[in-house]
Amino acid sequence: MRRLLAIGFAVLEIVAPRPIIEMGERIAFTDSDAGRLRPWTVPMARLEGVAFVWLLSRDDGVPARIETALAVVGFVLALVPRTVVERSLEVTYENADELELKRWVVPATRLLGAMYVIAGLFARPVGTPADEATRRDDRV
Repeated sequence: MRRLLAIGFAVLEIVAPRPIIEMGERIAFTDSDAGRLRPWTVPMARLEGVAFVWLLSRDDGVPARIETALAVVGFVLALVPRTVVERSLEVTYENADELELKRWVVPATRLLGAMYVIAGLFARPVGTPADEATRRDDRV
């Protein structure tokens, strides 16, 4: 059920990325109407949705390389959250220096990074080692 909801949200991000971006702006900025998106922001949001649909709809789980990348990104988010937020704003908004974040955004970024590290390093189906899935595929 959670997987289906996540896929539904990713499809929504593909079909209608602007409302999701606007929701994020309302949550993160003190003035949600202040940001001027760069031209590539909406297409990148759609691409993110496509990537999530692909990852979530795979029957064989997330590839090991992606788990490793997730852990590396998580370490960066956890160790230097303010820098990551500032760079992300610069890439996403034309007027990044004018945007004022709510005070919880940077600590939440650090927490998100920690969760990425945990997911990237330790996410395995309960009771199924990584090698077990490979052995099962070889028998079929």
